[in-house]
Amino acid sequence: MDDSQQLSHIADRRTKQKPDRTVRLGDTIDQLMESRISPQQARFSAVAELWSQLLPDGLRRHCKIADFNAGQLKVLVDLPPYMHELRLCSSELLKELQQRCPRAQIKRIKLVVS
Repeated sequence: MDDSQQLSHIADRRTKQKPDRTVRLGDTIDQLMESRISPQQARFSAVAELWSQLLPDGLRRHCKIADFNAGQLKVLVDLPPYMHELRLCSSELLKELQQRCPRAQIKRIKLVVS
């Protein structure tokens, strides 16, 4: 191969499109949302909605779901008397949540005074 052929060959290689190996951040985030976050959010939103339906207004205003992880529903309660009231009905609430939201796989309700 002479010099002009080598230069032509090098120029051809440089002008050929290399496959685009970059990944758009938006595509990666969409994939993460679909595979991880959306299913978890779907389970959590069903639990939060049911929780809201099961509690009487007076009690609901004094507690809120703080976390849902590894089968444990963590609920913050603002005052000890409401904590006591929730403890009295927590086993019934747990059974109801387990029956009506089986995908959530709730094993325990943890009550915490905030």
